[in-house]
Amino acid sequence: MRVENTARANSVSNRGGVGRAGQNGGFFVDDGVTAQRAAAAAPIAATSGIDALLALQAVEDPMLAKKKALRRGNALLDALETIKADLLIGQVSEGRLNQVMVLIGQARERNLPGLDDVLDDIELRARVELAKFGRYPAT
Repeated sequence: MRVENTARANSVSNRGGVGRAGQNGGFFVDDGVTAQRAAAAAPIAATSGIDALLALQAVEDPMLAKKKALRRGNALLDALETIKADLLIGQVSEGRLNQVMVLIGQARERNLPGLDDVLDDIELRARVELAKFGRYPAT
């Protein structure tokens, strides 16, 4: 949103007819020509303050991003541990496989080639296990 003019177009100007006595002894205001000239000459307010605030909100704190990545990584490792235990027993839960698929999608936000290769292998194994349940998730 862009602010074009912040001055009021119908504001009363101090120049001109304000304060003069009229025919009935009252005060009157000019016809508005002076007010329009004053409004046109008023400076436009700078919006750089708002733009700066919005820009600061868009910048992500590196420490916060690192904490988020660490939390996602730990959640993925925990889910893989439970699936490993399920595989050893011979009963894998479909819900846990779906959870791993979601966590893999979240972990792919970064472009790390080594990590992407490992995530591809994990995703392939999860898709194979989901196919055993008759579910074929979209790629």
